[in-house]
Amino acid sequence: MYKKLPKKRYKHTIEFLQEVLPAPATILDLGVRNPFSEIMESYGYTVINTEGEDLDLLPEIVRKHKVDAVTAFEIFEHLIAPFNVLREIESTKIVASIPLNLWFAKAYRSKTDKWDRHYHEFEDWQFDWLLEKSGWEIKKTLKWTSPINKIGIRPILRKFTPRYYAVYAEKKSD
Repeated sequence: MYKKLPKKRYKHTIEFLQEVLPAPATILDLGVRNPFSEIMESYGYTVINTEGEDLDLLPEIVRKHKVDAVTAFEIFEHLIAPFNVLREIESTKIVASIPLNLWFAKAYRSKTDKWDRHYHEFEDWQFDWLLEKSGWEIKKTLKWTSPINKIGIRPILRKFTPRYYAVYAEKKSD
């Protein structure tokens, strides 16, 4: 089935999700429905997506559904205040991934889509700190590279420098 996955990051992400949250499970996936929502469903997960609400302005939207876990795959870097969303989550489990800040590349910003830009590109320790400060205890992490088939210094660096960081965390008990 992995040959059908469109991107290397999807393969790593679904393997990580299966390891930390085996199916069947009901998931609130932050962000609009996307190809990865369908991939999760094909692996036995029930997926509910947010509907494009601005999570910076409406962080409480994450309390709308009772679920086994919340997922946020490449979402938090788009938010100005991810801390607020993380504090509002009532589920006791979260699986999230982010693109890491690369010292040799600027933060991503679409020239055509005003929402498709990164306000944050975290280092791993910064994302860990955000999770911990917002009430989560990190249980497992994974990093992987994202090589591209181009010529140049940056493409060579991408073969060895991790680009994605995934975290499984559980809500700290008070």
